[in-house]
Amino acid sequence: MLGFGAIGFIDDQAKIKKQKGLSAKIKFYLQTLVATIIMSMWYIFYTPNTHLIFPFFKNIHCDLWYLLIPWGAYIIIATSNAVNLTDGLDGLATGPLIFNFATFSSIAYLAGHQHFAEYLNIPFTGTAELTILGASLIGALIGFLWFNTYPAQIFMGDVGSLSLGAALALMALMTRHELLLLIAGGIFVIETISVIIQVISFKLRGKRVFLMAPIHHHYELLGWSEPKITVRFWIISFVLSLIALLTIKLR
Repeated sequence: MLGFGAIGFIDDQAKIKKQKGLSAKIKFYLQTLVATIIMSMWYIFYTPNTHLIFPFFKNIHCDLWYLLIPWGAYIIIATSNAVNLTDGLDGLATGPLIFNFATFSSIAYLAGHQHFAEYLNIPFTGTAELTILGASLIGALIGFLWFNTYPAQIFMGDVGSLSLGAALALMALMTRHELLLLIAGGIFVIETISVIIQVISFKLRGKRVFLMAPIHHHYELLGWSEPKITVRFWIISFVLSLIALLTIKLR
């Protein structure tokens, strides 16, 4: 959180003072540096479980070994930027972050409890304390949402979206359920994929698939009101988070 928050703070300050933020290349290099350092520290000092857990197929394990470091760095960078892309409307990123932190706080508690982990057939990761961090972030986000909801009085900015996205990714990694981010964080995934599709389509075909990317702007141009888009995305995120939690019980 501190590392990615610092990157976001520098970027936000540059936008305010110089009307131009950090270049995409510099941001990526800084994110890669911080994520790699954090993953290396976690791997060396904590000696985590290196098995990759697949949702719905918990008996299938893939041991990443040292590849856990670059894999984890990729997950952190991808998630933080996905949250950053989603933060385009008032409260749009805040709601899904609340649901996702609730999901992974629950998973952190279950995976940190020896008996629950054995019963659910998930790796025991000793991460029960992460529940406190997740609950604290949920409380902070709810307080922030009071002022961030439409019409917003304050904004998350890069300092918020990058740091919270990185924190969410690391919680998922430490509980060894990072692939569940594809489900619980479905809104972030959809927003990112919409940008990728738009860029590839425009470069290859010279045509846009969406009226504007990320996809929430597409619905804006279709005439949907900002609160309507936000609340509907929240509903989708809530349902996806419940589905992600249900996969924990499936053997």
